[in-house]
Amino acid sequence: MKIKTLFLCLMTLVTLSLCAQNNVAEEVAWVVGDEPIFKSDIEEQYQQALSERIPIDGNPYCVLPERMAVEKLFLHQAKIDTVEIPNSTVMQNVDARINYFIANLGSREKVEEYFRKSLPELRSQMIDVVRDQFTVQEVQRNLTKNIKATPADVRRFFNTIPKDSLPNIPTQLEVKIITINPVIPQEEIDNVKARLREYTEKVNNGENDFSTLAILYSEDGSSTYGGEVGFRGRAELLPEYATAAFNLNDTKHVSKIVETDAGFHIIQLIEKRGDRINTRHILLRPKVAQKDIDDAITRLDSLRTQIISGEKDITFEKAALYVSQDKDSRNNNGVMLNAKAHSNLFEMSDLPTEIARLVDNMQVGEISKPFVMVNRATNRQQVAIIKLSKRIDSHRADFADDYQVLKDLYESHKREEILTKWVEEKQKTTFVYIEEGWRNCEFKYKWLNISNQTKK
Repeated sequence: MKIKTLFLCLMTLVTLSLCAQNNVAEEVAWVVGDEPIFKSDIEEQYQQALSERIPIDGNPYCVLPERMAVEKLFLHQAKIDTVEIPNSTVMQNVDARINYFIANLGSREKVEEYFRKSLPELRSQMIDVVRDQFTVQEVQRNLTKNIKATPADVRRFFNTIPKDSLPNIPTQLEVKIITINPVIPQEEIDNVKARLREYTEKVNNGENDFSTLAILYSEDGSSTYGGEVGFRGRAELLPEYATAAFNLNDTKHVSKIVETDAGFHIIQLIEKRGDRINTRHILLRPKVAQKDIDDAITRLDSLRTQIISGEKDITFEKAALYVSQDKDSRNNNGVMLNAKAHSNLFEMSDLPTEIARLVDNMQVGEISKPFVMVNRATNRQQVAIIKLSKRIDSHRADFADDYQVLKDLYESHKREEILTKWVEEKQKTTFVYIEEGWRNCEFKYKWLNISNQTKK
């Protein structure tokens, strides 16, 4: 009876507060502690999940409110532990999400239309959402930070998994590469710089807007948005670009020509916000003549012949060190690094398209003929040869060969175990109420069986 009285008082306060602000009371679906979960909150999270293409395993009107209820338990713990997330971390994530929305929906206006909010309103709302997400993650990290898996732990865990339930490890490949960037004539570089100086003059004279010129002439994907790249930190920009951009202070001023691995840029400042900056740019890439591509192919074809014949004791690994212009692999015997997995091994889908197409039919130790590919980082053409140095065929996880995969799986299992137990204990001391119409669900946790629900 006391809990029912408390709930009625809480709902009265919530209703009075909302009526005072909006003259309309929002409908409450759940209450966790003294925190309501409004139906509009659930709907907004559902729409956001749809916009970010985040899969929801089950009925969203069951999964999402339960997820929000669990989040509120962690947020309450964060207040007790005085967990604080740096503003820079929050803003970096918010900016990345908004940039993602703009890129996928096509424009700022379409984002505002989709969410039925102005961008400042959307940003303000997302700041709170993202801060809560990072806060929950930090509480969870603190609860599980002492997990340390020993080989004995992993082996015991491995032995408990039925053989037909072991994870399937896709085919993995180790690939070595030698690349050459075709020579670009100085005349072509001078032509590109002259065009950029012309654009700068037109902007400075008020003849054209920077964004209009970017739409018409920039060779970067951001041209669709007038050259705007969105808020970025220094580490998210090419080093030379970042230095020039952060030195800009006048939004009407155009930078000097900046050369990066991607090409040549001119940059205009839009806004600075702490250690984040929003700029627009025009990128031009000097064109590579077919003759220069053919010359690079001929050079690598000759090198391949020497490696295969063993002439002058040249090996692929030595050639990578002295010839390759791939800075990420040349000091590693030419071995490509899978940045996504922090490993030398790639699944086929993680390799650049041109390389995946070749290695699919290569034997271990075989060296490809020279081919033209596009560098993912710079979007510029280069000529390459590759060597398939290792292939691990698809298989069920094995303790000896896939220890790291099994260790990660074990630690994930332990984290889930600890967090589940923590939530179950926290439920026992937290008031929870679920409105009629929101209870007919298969919840992960036993919300409908805990004492504070049944005694309402």
